[in-house]
Amino acid sequence: MRWRSLGRLLLLPVQMAWCVLRAAASLALPARARDLRGDTVLITGGGRGIGRQLAREFSRRGAKKIILWGRTEKCLKETAEEIRQMGSECHYFICDVGNREEVYQRAKAVREKVGDVTILVNNAAVVHGKSLMDSDDDALLKSQHINTLGQFWTTKAFLPRMLELHNGHIVCINSVLALSAIPGAIDYCTSKASSFAFMESLTLGLLDCPGVGATTVLPYHTSTEMFQGMRVRFPSLFPPLKPETVARRTVEAVQENRPLLLLPWTMHLLVILKSVLPQSALEEIHRFSGSYTCMNTFKGRT
Repeated sequence: MRWRSLGRLLLLPVQMAWCVLRAAASLALPARARDLRGDTVLITGGGRGIGRQLAREFSRRGAKKIILWGRTEKCLKETAEEIRQMGSECHYFICDVGNREEVYQRAKAVREKVGDVTILVNNAAVVHGKSLMDSDDDALLKSQHINTLGQFWTTKAFLPRMLELHNGHIVCINSVLALSAIPGAIDYCTSKASSFAFMESLTLGLLDCPGVGATTVLPYHTSTEMFQGMRVRFPSLFPPLKPETVARRTVEAVQENRPLLLLPWTMHLLVILKSVLPQSALEEIHRFSGSYTCMNTFKGRT
């Protein structure tokens, strides 16, 4: 038994090197891009911001049907009309993803009216934007229900059918703040860190499920209404991302079945530095990351 354990220990570096080489080969020789023409895409928070841009990008790349979920009918209706003018079939449903029963009811209505969803994009999110002591308890709960638990309900609603069909993809529009928190948005950073763990566990669980994948997108500060209160240390060096860029890169990642996407690529360096620098240097990282000052009580892409 002792020799067997020793043998496994000696083989570990070889196995790790093989995994690294295989991953490098997959990057150099990406798999064939997914053809979206047979897909039905559901986007939560699809009425505005990144959600609206995602609907445009999926439509532009030929998605068969697009479904929008959100809480503001005016925005949903406007986006749906625009997508139809682009030539894609588009439907919208008013739904608060933080409400479990409402999610299950709307999911049933989607299946009956539109059909099976093959790509689910969990994009809906809100930010309260205050310190812990200044935050209202109900507001904190709302952030966690929408940003984190909402993904549990939507995924439970649509993943089983994807597994039956051996065809599906779960997407999470997360944030780099899940890996490097900032002051002034404790509700958002906490919920996004939880969301990241959810997606990491889900992605690993889907490794043995043929035809079904997952993608987590971690963008930096994006120029949407939601983050007007974001303050960055070097705005000229690190300007906010455009929602169109986030949408385009996200759809590309789905087509390539990439499990993780950080935007821009320099965020990889931020994460690495945070993991290797001593505690005394973390203050500089926080200053680099920025801070959030709430402009309104609540903002989000819902």
